[in-house]
Amino acid sequence: VACFLGGYRLKGFAQRPAVGTRGGILLLWDEDHVCFENVHHGDFTLSAQITIISSNTSFKFTTVYGPTRNNLKDVFFQELKDEKPPLGERWLVAGDFNQIYRARDKNRSNANRSRITHFRNALNFCELKEIHLQNRRFTWSNEQNNPTMSKLDGFFCNEDWDITFDKHILHALSSSLSDHCPLLLANDDGPRRPRSFRFENFWTNMPGFQQVILEAWNKPPQHHDPFLRLFHKLKKTSQKLRVWSRTLFSNAKVQLHMALEIILRLDEAQDVRILSPEEADL
Repeated sequence: VACFLGGYRLKGFAQRPAVGTRGGILLLWDEDHVCFENVHHGDFTLSAQITIISSNTSFKFTTVYGPTRNNLKDVFFQELKDEKPPLGERWLVAGDFNQIYRARDKNRSNANRSRITHFRNALNFCELKEIHLQNRRFTWSNEQNNPTMSKLDGFFCNEDWDITFDKHILHALSSSLSDHCPLLLANDDGPRRPRSFRFENFWTNMPGFQQVILEAWNKPPQHHDPFLRLFHKLKKTSQKLRVWSRTLFSNAKVQLHMALEIILRLDEAQDVRILSPEEADL
């Protein structure tokens, strides 16, 4: 399941199991680029020591899933404080905190001021500062006609991490699949798109699919070893399918990206005003 979610490129993984539909945390990583060590989890956190192989730079990473019940908030804050690394160690914290630390991070005036203060005190104790989110005010919506919105998700870092990774940029992506919007933390070059082959199930229903498969599979391989023959048949078939799908679905991909861009623009508009019924339908 972890490999499927990671697109079979992020083969390393660690998890904190969910209780029902809540509390689950999954970390996925590319073992060619980063090394994860000392993985451990608490009641609301999953932490690991990360080393970037190319630069041999290490830091502690803690991902969180904060509780929704008020009687567990202080336990969560204490666990976060217990995760604080020794002086001089880089630390990055991210996840769904289910808590705001500023009143302006909610579009309603009924925020619990006491919980805000406790969370802010925990962040100050941990010497964590928030990484600025470039394009959104809020990260969660209850998706009603007049929605309640909050900034429940985020990235925090200490000074040592911030100085080492000084070219980071945090963006919100389209909230097309969840009531939370995904967050992408990258350097200023942006993420590189994966080049791995992905088979789409709906291809089998499209005209020309069978012909592409037959032509690629029946092409005689220049190998006698059965394993090499199989490898080259699969490789040639994937190459032909990739070329075929590009010509067949180029317009669909453009439309998909346009749709995601429209959703993101509506997400951003919803930060400052109520969407019209027509916008909500769209």
